Amino acid sequence: MLHITPNLTIDDSAIEFDFVTASGPGGQNVNKVASAAQLRFDAASCEALSRPQYERLVRLAGRRMTKDGVIVIQAQRFRSQEQNRRDALDRLVTLLAAAAAGTAPKARRKTRPTRAAKERRLTEKRRQGERKRARRPDDD
Repeated sequence: MLHITPNLTIDDSAIEFDFVTASGPGGQNVNKVASAAQLRFDAASCEALSRPQYERLVRLAGRRMTKDGVIVIQAQRFRSQEQNRRDALDRLVTLLAAAAAGTAPKARRKTRPTRAAKERRLTEKRRQGERKRARRPDDD
């Protein structure tokens, strides 16, 4: 069990790992050892996530989530397979905690600028125009 928050836990069977060869430097070892971890988490079919949490997760995950609702996290920062696995899990936990912690966004209330604010804007606009006009060469 993966504990995200006190009331959100994810079953280990919902998380799938694949290990592939990492890109980047590493000499001959990089071509022989599959040290990069690719984590897959099917958020769409996860019963532990509520609908609002899932919708926040979709927004937070961005390109890391497929159209089918599967989160894919690629971890290849470390040379060790186990460290990359732990890194991918930590990033998933952070993402899920952010989705679980958020509340519904507050509805935006329309506002209008005050009359004084409009006057200040127009006065400043006139003053700026005068400045620019003063910089022009005289056409005498």
